[in-house]
Amino acid sequence: MTRVVLVGPPGAGKGTQAVALSERLGVPHISTGELFRAHVGERTPLGREAKRYLDSGELVPDTVTNEMVRERLVEPDAKVGFLLDGFPRNTKQAEVLGQMLAESDTSLDAVVELKVPEDVLVERLMARGRSDDTEEVIRRRQQVYRSETAPLLEYYDDLLVTVDGVGSVDEVTARVLDALRRR
Repeated sequence: MTRVVLVGPPGAGKGTQAVALSERLGVPHISTGELFRAHVGERTPLGREAKRYLDSGELVPDTVTNEMVRERLVEPDAKVGFLLDGFPRNTKQAEVLGQMLAESDTSLDAVVELKVPEDVLVERLMARGRSDDTEEVIRRRQQVYRSETAPLLEYYDDLLVTVDGVGSVDEVTARVLDALRRR
């Protein structure tokens, strides 16, 4: 069974790696962004609540995100394992995830951090060409990530595997798989 959390700053390649790793490991890629879009699109009660925050540019509260993840983790395909991308984002969410998994007598196998120098992250995000991706906004998002995620990395110290996220998609995927095998 493979239960992995993928963490890294905006532009580290989490989404790209999550897709590749999900395929290679044979477990579902569970992305909070996709969960939000699905719930909003299907107009579920959680989706309607999330939409109120998203429409006003606010962060969706942990309680809503936690419940979406909880619902997804009990689906049959997630019983064989999963790759979480975008969750948990903070130690409170990490504690909730631990409780969710304990309820089904499971736990995480690893937390993979994709490590990429900030100048490379800025370069990657600027290259995407999104109108809201100005260098100032990108650097602010990096700062928010560092302030929220530093405690998370410490929280998961015993499960943490740090992988160099610079290189081709295949190179980084191979590094992650190798690091997971060596755990």
